[in-house]
Amino acid sequence: MSPFKQFIFGAAQFQEREEHLEFQYRFLIVLILAVIAAVAFFLGALLWVEVDPSPARFVAPALNMAVSLALWLWLRGHKERLQTAAWVLEAVCFAVCVSALVLVPNDALRIIWLFINVPCVYILLGQKAGAMVTLSSMLLLLAGNPFFVAPYSGTELVDAVMGMGLLGFLFHVYRARSMSVYHRLQDSKERLRAMASTDVLTGLLNARAYYERCDQFLLATRRKRSPFAVLFIDLDHFKAINDRHGHAVGDAVLQCVGRLVAQGIRQSDLAGRIGGEEFSVLLPDTDAQGALVLAEALRRAIEAAQPEANGLRLSISASIGVALGGMAEQTMQDIQHQADLAMYEAKAAGRNRITLFQPPPQVTPAALAA
Repeated sequence: MSPFKQFIFGAAQFQEREEHLEFQYRFLIVLILAVIAAVAFFLGALLWVEVDPSPARFVAPALNMAVSLALWLWLRGHKERLQTAAWVLEAVCFAVCVSALVLVPNDALRIIWLFINVPCVYILLGQKAGAMVTLSSMLLLLAGNPFFVAPYSGTELVDAVMGMGLLGFLFHVYRARSMSVYHRLQDSKERLRAMASTDVLTGLLNARAYYERCDQFLLATRRKRSPFAVLFIDLDHFKAINDRHGHAVGDAVLQCVGRLVAQGIRQSDLAGRIGGEEFSVLLPDTDAQGALVLAEALRRAIEAAQPEANGLRLSISASIGVALGGMAEQTMQDIQHQADLAMYEAKAAGRNRITLFQPPPQVTPAALAA
């Protein structure tokens, strides 16, 4: 963001799903600054055009400018204050419109500010608020016209009220339709994001999404130094299943294992298919004992599954490597590599078992001297 925009809008940060909120926030700030500029221009033009303007004409505009300036300073950098600021600005603008109707009887076009107010309310505060302000403006004209110093004629009043109602109706429909389209686009983006991050066959995270989530987890928990574990799950003799029974049967096996992994982990855990028959699971806030217990439960579930495909009951198993993290400045690649090494140890020891990665013992200078 440029220094100018930083000065105007502050340092408010918006999430990816807050596009509409960001638009409303920026629109409101621009509108506040536009009100300040318009009032300043009006006061300057008033002093320039009129020889001896009435002091009463300066009161409402000057108050509007002061409140708008204070509102901008209070709002910038604080998106959570949007609704309150919008209602305050609307109250001030509506009060200015009323004061113009009462205090400026010789200006027939003063009614135009009521019309300009309506779309701004629909944009900032939604349909209910927009309908309420539209009806309030119509009632103000109907009930207040007899008390104006220079009331509008019957024809002028009917035209104004009908025009106000039509304007409100059009913006009501437009707001409803635009928000419907916006939410549909958001839902479509969520579905596309889910498709892009999900392994189609198993329903787990794909490799790219899994490692992105893991990296985000490491960044968020690095200061806490809380323990976590990573499981590397590799199906035993999976190539033989593909070669003997075909890839359709192999896909059925992978789907079965994917379901077992998804069912066997906690809601806070992350699971992904990172290779052909390779799966990885990140276990936050988990020590060695907890990781081994969960890994053993997954191993037994896979062994007992015996998925059926093409009328065949298949006996399958998995070798699982376990690595621990959280105690040093490790990357996800480092921990995953350790779990991978532990998995190969399980393979070498006979498969269908779990192995905890054990770092090699450090060689001391005394041992080297000996």
